[in-house]
Amino acid sequence: MIHEVDDTLRALLRAEVLEGAQIAVVFDAPTRDWAAKVNAPTVNLYLYDIREDMRRRERGLYNEYDERGTVVARRRPPRFFKLSYLITAWTKRPEDEHRLLSSLLSCLLRYEALPPERLTGILGDIGVAVPMTIALPPPEDRSFADVWSALGGELKPSLDLVVSVPVTESPTYPAGPPVGDEGLHARFGDHAPEERGRTGTRRSMPVYGGKADTEPGPEAGSETGTARPGLSLRITETRGDG
Repeated sequence: MIHEVDDTLRALLRAEVLEGAQIAVVFDAPTRDWAAKVNAPTVNLYLYDIREDMRRRERGLYNEYDERGTVVARRRPPRFFKLSYLITAWTKRPEDEHRLLSSLLSCLLRYEALPPERLTGILGDIGVAVPMTIALPPPEDRSFADVWSALGGELKPSLDLVVSVPVTESPTYPAGPPVGDEGLHARFGDHAPEERGRTGTRRSMPVYGGKADTEPGPEAGSETGTARPGLSLRITETRGDG
């Protein structure tokens, strides 16, 4: 996913900002040693932070269907991860760097997500929007001065680009066979199912919420052995060989 975002950003900037100009687009860490070797106009998109976007996390499971519309598996929804890029311009004059940063800012402000027509690979296949923000204030637990200190370089004007990329890799849980009505039968009758006790009495199994009636059966000397009328529901299941 990360390399696909890199490719999309490079293509976007070259097409809408650089427009064929001899300016390189790189993703190197802008350390002091790297800066000393830059000898041509360059736009650097340094990926300095990767963390999950908790505001976009979803619960539950997604269903996967076959060609007949039957659920065959379930999986977790995609999780979004924020890729934070430090964008800097490198030329011989600060005025040219400022002009280049202005063009980059104007281009990225036109989009709230990466253009769908420029997405490739898995990002293009899943059909999910890839949101992005540009030049927002950094979170409280991070400052750009700390980033430059960690790189060992001097503080330089920069743009902070954050891309929320969906990651679809997650466990897949196979679904059981669909429930059909060929093996399930419901029968209604005037009496609840009956059992015979050890003493020969015939007992009516109670319907949920009702009372069982016990009357002497023929084995106990009763001539009729009829049970008190009631309503019951008997559910049986039949299983085939396959």
